[in-house]
Amino acid sequence: MSEVREILGYPILAATMNEVVRLCGDAIDQRRPVQIGVLNAAKVVNAAQDAGLHDAMLSCDVILADGQSVVWASRMLRQPLPERVAGIDLFIQLLELANAEHLSVYLLGATPEVVEQVAAVMGTRYPGARLAGYRDGYFDDPDEVAQEIAASQPDMLFLGMTSPKKEKFLEKYQPVMNVPVTHGVGGSFDILAGVTKRAPERWQRMGMEWAYRLVQEPGRMWKRYLRTNVLFSIMIARELVSQRLASVTVQTSEVA
Repeated sequence: MSEVREILGYPILAATMNEVVRLCGDAIDQRRPVQIGVLNAAKVVNAAQDAGLHDAMLSCDVILADGQSVVWASRMLRQPLPERVAGIDLFIQLLELANAEHLSVYLLGATPEVVEQVAAVMGTRYPGARLAGYRDGYFDDPDEVAQEIAASQPDMLFLGMTSPKKEKFLEKYQPVMNVPVTHGVGGSFDILAGVTKRAPERWQRMGMEWAYRLVQEPGRMWKRYLRTNVLFSIMIARELVSQRLASVTVQTSEVA
């Protein structure tokens, strides 16, 4: 098991993509529930103002650095993570695992048209994977949805829902569903269905996926990203100051 790094109050698993996939495979073999949470700058900022989201993230069995900004922050705070484990990339890797090992998958989220398209794409690209069921994310009775998923007994559950809805749903209903691997993939359903385009790989490596989305939707996204990036930078700066003060205090006490 990889080590955990404490970053801005979150225990983030210091693992590579391959290690996380193996962890998920072991959880399925052992029928041991593993709830995966992914963390980026926006979620850190939003969780600081939403106690429910914060608590739901801390309830996850595994928290991963979904955003490159979190990896950079880990290095600045001397809690280095080996690499970014993006939620969408893990989603694809787990679909490939399902394809290779004939595992069952349940898809929950997005619009009826999008989730149906994701199911179709899954059947074409990953024919070895078994579709346990799917439904859109616009439902009124979450208890019924959780019972439906539990009855289908999937090996993996992917939630194409926005934050904090997906985190709070998993926190409350994972004990009911008892799915070995649960992973909130956000807008990944739209990308897999071909509704939206992901940033080119070069932009991903530079940690600039947010900028690519800003270029696509400038009118809607600029205020959100400005706020998120500024507040996240302030949080990192405060943590660095706190670390420096703690170091000075320790040195002073040693001298005394």
